[in-house]
Amino acid sequence: MKFLSIQSSVAYGHVGNSAAMFPLQRLGHEVWPVFTVVFSNHTGYGAWRGPMLDPDDVRGIVTGIEERGALGEVGAVLSGYLGGEGIVDVVVDAVQRVKAANPAATYTCDPVMGNAKSGCFVADSIPPLIRERVIPVADIITPNQFELGFLTRTEPGSLESTLASVDIARDMGPRTVLVTSVERPDRPEGTIEMLAVDDEGAWIVQTPYLPFKANGSGDVTSALFTAHYRTSGSAAQALAATASSVFDLLTNTLDSGERELQLVESQEAYAHPRMQFEVHQVR
Repeated sequence: MKFLSIQSSVAYGHVGNSAAMFPLQRLGHEVWPVFTVVFSNHTGYGAWRGPMLDPDDVRGIVTGIEERGALGEVGAVLSGYLGGEGIVDVVVDAVQRVKAANPAATYTCDPVMGNAKSGCFVADSIPPLIRERVIPVADIITPNQFELGFLTRTEPGSLESTLASVDIARDMGPRTVLVTSVERPDRPEGTIEMLAVDDEGAWIVQTPYLPFKANGSGDVTSALFTAHYRTSGSAAQALAATASSVFDLLTNTLDSGERELQLVESQEAYAHPRMQFEVHQVR
């Protein structure tokens, strides 16, 4: 399958397209990256160099692909962090153009806004833009539990309240929701979960919690889940494969002592997931 991935690019490390591309390629998918920024490194370091691209330039890249007559070959569009209204317009327009050329194509939005520990770390204008203009055109969304609450104006905590929040999100447009970093109060100590919901049901998977921050892991998760879901048609299977691959990637990174994801070193985890975690249907 061919992916059109509209995300950031960094030269050093792995976030945005610099995180999503290689795992998809290792699975055998073609990826056409459209960069929104070209930075030396991710902004978590506090200092970086390189330009944010003008939205018109980003749109021009999509137009150039369209002029090759290639948008009809795209099976899935991906987006991650959206830095402002101009990029939101570009992404929504690109999704519409791709779907006009290939009605079977899907759009996956990772609605990057924050997390439970840091809170919301994007400009105040971003969440309403995502909620009102991006989510309604998405087929798949991959928020963490905090972002799910922010999107739906709810406070998901228990499994029941998280499922209720997912239902609100699904009523907004996307029929498939992957919730990452699910932290139920009644979960076993030292664990964390992911929840996948579509028209066929809801499934949850539990893995050990790894106590470190890994920039880019959400970008990898969103890309892998989309690839597995579109290939298999099964949310449960996609959830199991994604959880296995990402856990091994994070374990390898933690063991390395490095700050950046050990993305290339973990390539076998994408190509041949160990499927070491059991998925349970919860609805």
